[in-house]
Amino acid sequence: MNEENELNFLCDVLEKCHVNTSMLSPFDNAEMMMDSRLVNVIGFYAKPETTIRQAIGDIDDHTKYKFVNEFKLRYICVKLPVMREKNLLFIGPYLSDSMEVKDVLEIAERAGISSDGQKHLTEYYAAVPVVAENDRLFAMIDTFCERIWHTPSFAIVESNKEYTLPVSPINRVSHADGFDETLANVEMMEMRYAFENELIQAVALGQRHKEKIFLSVFNEGMFGRRIQDPVRNAKNYCIIMNTLLRKAAEQGGVHPIYIDRVSSDFAAKIELIVSVKAVPDLMREMFSSYSSLVYKHSMKKYSQVVKRTILVIESDISAELSLRTLAHIQGISAGYLATIFKKETGQTISEYIRDKRIKHAMYLLSTTHLQVQTIALHCGIVDVQYFSKQFKKQTGKTPREYRESIRTGK
Repeated sequence: MNEENELNFLCDVLEKCHVNTSMLSPFDNAEMMMDSRLVNVIGFYAKPETTIRQAIGDIDDHTKYKFVNEFKLRYICVKLPVMREKNLLFIGPYLSDSMEVKDVLEIAERAGISSDGQKHLTEYYAAVPVVAENDRLFAMIDTFCERIWHTPSFAIVESNKEYTLPVSPINRVSHADGFDETLANVEMMEMRYAFENELIQAVALGQRHKEKIFLSVFNEGMFGRRIQDPVRNAKNYCIIMNTLLRKAAEQGGVHPIYIDRVSSDFAAKIELIVSVKAVPDLMREMFSSYSSLVYKHSMKKYSQVVKRTILVIESDISAELSLRTLAHIQGISAGYLATIFKKETGQTISEYIRDKRIKHAMYLLSTTHLQVQTIALHCGIVDVQYFSKQFKKQTGKTPREYRESIRTGK
């Protein structure tokens, strides 16, 4: 039962990283090792009489197998110590690095794929996760092997030669015999939309921890080609995603006052793109920024009174922000505002304002050369000595000590 739980956990993690898993038997058709999406895209199939055992040989106990097929797709196979027919765990496909267009074209040419098929093949690779050789995902797989085999060491059989694991033998089929171009187009479109929806939902929920999961999916080919200019095409996709993620952050309870700053910043960055290679990093930055925005500034759980109070405070941290003033703005009693604010945020209004002012001061100290007295005024504190005292109480350093530590990295 424990082994089943560990297997289910591993498969769940891999699924979240967009890496497929399947349980197969040595006597299953060898085609089942291939990604069905690839079969649909290029129309390849294995001969019915070819089994997994015939294609790759016997799978030994306590051994992890790593394969690379003729499409540079990587797989891992391990034999589970359970008495059941389907006891071969196949992990994959995945890539060790992003596929450039020239690589796809060369593979397509060697495989005899038509120009129409090359387009579908490029879109297929864009959806395959990239898992670097030093990724911690492999450490998790190795730990899983140690646990199910009850041994701290095991054999690894690795084939670094490309084209050693095609589903063998394979036959090329004509589009008329087995390839449905409409199905291929629809399937690729569905995959892209499913990924985008997952991305949007993660932002709306403020799931910053999913950034590393999406790292394996962001690549140069992830956006559909709508116009011939690749850079303009990439920019257009980024503009679309910036809009979608902005809406996701709003759905997550972030006020437009915060969203607009981030959205405008990314709009400027998008227009500065000069190479398609810059897009994956920008997309990762967009996801991280918008999800962090929701995590930090979502006000879904707050009442309208607390929401308005927070917005007034953060719209101008240098303003006069006494409890009496904030209550007067909303036409409510100071006592009621103090009670409900503390109940919903866990902080008094004065504590909340102090934290925001100190964080703003830290930002100004680390990004500008303004004098400490000027920074104090920007934070709504006239008395520079009182400001320094509060800053040290909060950070453990005086403003000058903090600025020096930022400059020296100590």
